[in-house]
Amino acid sequence: MEHEFFFAITLFGFVMSVTPGPNNMMLLASGAQFGYRRTLPHILGIIIGIAVLLASVLIGLGVLFKLYPILYQTLKVLGAAYLLWLAWKIANASIDEESFSKPLESTNTVPIKLFSASLFQFINPKAWAMCIGSVSTFTLAGERYIESGLWIMAAFATTGFIAISLWACLGVAIGRFLTSRKRKRNFNWLMGAMTASTLLMMIAD
Repeated sequence: MEHEFFFAITLFGFVMSVTPGPNNMMLLASGAQFGYRRTLPHILGIIIGIAVLLASVLIGLGVLFKLYPILYQTLKVLGAAYLLWLAWKIANASIDEESFSKPLESTNTVPIKLFSASLFQFINPKAWAMCIGSVSTFTLAGERYIESGLWIMAAFATTGFIAISLWACLGVAIGRFLTSRKRKRNFNWLMGAMTASTLLMMIAD
């Protein structure tokens, strides 16, 4: 397969993964709240969820949205409702006074788990749009369809892991400055607002 193909899909996968969206806002907040190690299941859950979505689109599931637009609109409503709930949870995350005297990784609150992060991708319109766009743009016709599809999945898994890890690491760096109740509360509310603001992407799509 041509080098241009590999470069194009790798660049596309990285850009689509690193741009702001619901996943990255939640990872930023999680990195600051829990540290990278405890956020890693969330990261892996996103990667697995995207891989399953890509596989679904490759076998033709994405065509249903074209045949039945109401399905996509229902997906957007469900995704918006769940995203608002997550934004509220982030904004009102626990602020334990004792956590200021020990690493954020050791706090008692619970980060999003792998399975939950994977399932979220199925009601994440940005994830669906990303998968449908990559498959419709980069798959090759004929006998190379499956091969090109597998390379798309591999590209999103590798570059996606790097891209979204950057957001979690940025959160870890920010978390070092959350040394008071006021700073942590303000950060939580900011992250909640930014997560909710990604609804604009869903509305505009």
